[in-house]
Amino acid sequence: MLNTTQIGSAAVHTTNNRGHSPEEIASFCVDELMHVAETAPPVIRDQAIAFKKQMLSVITKYVQQGILSDRTTVYNALNDAGHPELAELIRRL
Repeated sequence: MLNTTQIGSAAVHTTNNRGHSPEEIASFCVDELMHVAETAPPVIRDQAIAFKKQMLSVITKYVQQGILSDRTTVYNALNDAGHPELAELIRRL
């Protein structure tokens, strides 16, 4: 009996002098959640691609809201620690 093991693919995403944008993060997420087979019937493939685009929009929105929420947390922590100028710089990002 022959045993075979398959390992999933790996991807590396890099940027230059910046972090990943909310849109990029959302795209990575959607690609992990949903794969559309090129061999799928055209009607199903088109519907899946449309749904994937909708998921990208929703996830991007929530990633952006998560970033803003985290900045609020950092702002408040810096303010409470007696660093109002630094907190204000973070709020303006």
